Order: sequence, then C-alpha cells, then structure tokens
Amino acid sequence: MAAQRIKGVLSPVVTPFKRDLSPDVSRFIAHCKWLLSQDCGLAVFGTNSEANSMSADERMGLLEAAIAGGVPTDRMMPGTGACSIVEAAKVSAHATRLGVAGVLMLPPFYYKGVPEEGLFRFFSEVVQRVGDDRLRVYLYHIPPVSVIPITHKLVERLMKAYPKQIAGMKDSSDDWPHTKSMIDAFAKDGFDVFSGNEKPLIENIKSGGAGCISATANINPGKIAEVHAKWQTPEGEKLQGWINEVRGVMQGYVMIPALKYCIAHYAGDAPWTPVRPPLVETDEKTGRDMIAKLDKLGFTMPGLKQAMAVAAE
Repeated sequence: MAAQRIKGVLSPVVTPFKRDLSPDVSRFIAHCKWLLSQDCGLAVFGTNSEANSMSADERMGLLEAAIAGGVPTDRMMPGTGACSIVEAAKVSAHATRLGVAGVLMLPPFYYKGVPEEGLFRFFSEVVQRVGDDRLRVYLYHIPPVSVIPITHKLVERLMKAYPKQIAGMKDSSDDWPHTKSMIDAFAKDGFDVFSGNEKPLIENIKSGGAGCISATANINPGKIAEVHAKWQTPEGEKLQGWINEVRGVMQGYVMIPALKYCIAHYAGDAPWTPVRPPLVETDEKTGRDMIAKLDKLGFTMPGLKQAMAVAAE
C-alpha cells in the first residue's frame, strides 16, 4: 500500500556538508528531526537541498541513513528529478521501496523549448520503469530555474494516463494566480497543489490546496506550520503577515548559503556553513546584516541548539 497522502508544510531540507564536501549525516538527521518536532514535513533533496549538486548514489545513501537514524518515511517527499530517465527512475524506485509518502520530480531541464509530448514521454517512462503502485509523483513546476514549465495540459494528460501515480505538484512560479488555476482545475480530482513558498499559504488552503513547500521552512517551520493550523483565525491571519516578513528578509540574500548561515548562528554550530560549488558561503558581514534584520522581527529557532548539540557529539 502507498503511504498516506502528505499535506501541510514541508521543508526542502538543506543538506549539511563537511569541509571535504561529503554529506554530514548526523547533522542532516538532526535537522530532519528538529523540523518534524516543529510539525514540518520533509521534502529532502529539493532545490534548497543542493540536490542537483549531488549524485544519485549520495541521495539514495543519505535517504537510507536518515531512515536508519529514525526519520519516519510517511512525512518524506524526496526530490528524485533528473535530466536522465535512468537516474530519475532509479532514485524514484529506491525511495518508493523505502515507503516514502511521495516523490517530487523536476522536469528534465537541460534542453529548452521541448514539446509537451516530450515531457509526457519522460514522466511516463519514469512511471513505467518504476513499475510500483505505491509510487506517488508530485510534479515540480519551477520555471524561474528549470525554464521548462509543467502546463495544465501536461497535468491533464498525466493524470488521465496514471491516475494513481500522479498525486500533485509543487508550484514554485511565485505566481499565485497560476497556483490557484492549478488548484481550481485539478484539486477536485485529488491532485494536491503546494505553493512553492509560504506567502500565499492561507489563500492556498482557502482555495483547496495542500499547503506549501518552502525554503524558509528550514528556519521558520513552527510558525509556518502554526499558520497552516490556524488559517481560519485572526491569529493565523496576523501570523501570516509575520512569516511573510521573515521570508522577505531571506529573499534579500542568496537563499541556500543564507539558510545555512542562519542554522549555524541560531544553533551555535559553525560547521553548518559549507555549501558545494558553484555556491559560496555567506560572508560574515552579510550574515551579520541578515541576523540583525531577523532579530529585529523577534525571530528565533526554538529547540535547534539542543538538536544540533546531539549531532555534534
């Protein structure tokens, strides 16, 4: 049986690296567990995980290590997209066998201007090669990065061909009318649409969406999850404004190294800062500027220091 459908708030979990740029397994597991303690699900190997700077074997090995370390699979939606059909199918099959709730799949993004037919064939081939009824695919629409869009027509064709396997999408267009159009078109058929950040979270829920998968859920998971829980209340509306302010601060910096700098700062754990090239760490002057802006908002990361202290032992 497939895992229960995953909804709510998920974080594209940042991947800690050691100085030799190998994955830091203990810190990764500790961060996953901290996010779960804040009522946040795990979209491991998403964009902010530096997944496309990692090999298939690294992703599969890290997923196995997380599960062995006690991270539950029913709150996990690992990214399995790749330009290679072989790699996408291999990583998707591996994650599905391990019992994850679903997989988040980028379109093949290297060749631009490809026809809808080509994209349909790609996703179709991956589904068929995985060949597992438990597979649940969440399509990843992120045109600012991939340039290759997931269109309404493509979703319609894939849902018709694979009604069990095509479960939903993450819309990282940062275009709420587009996200809402996907919800309006497909949510009634069980297609779960996640916004690519928390800014329209309440609107997403009101419209029948599934929640959000947001980079800043790496550092602000509890408050974003609280908005999801209290979306019908004045408190939730007020808190939506505050989490949007935090998001606004973070969008002023290069997101992935900035997130790692925040974790290192609020956890008191300097080894969190390394990123894989071509990314470069946030410098101290920039980092101090960012932290000052967050502190001004009353921002905290409760429980993180204790979680990372265990990982550093």
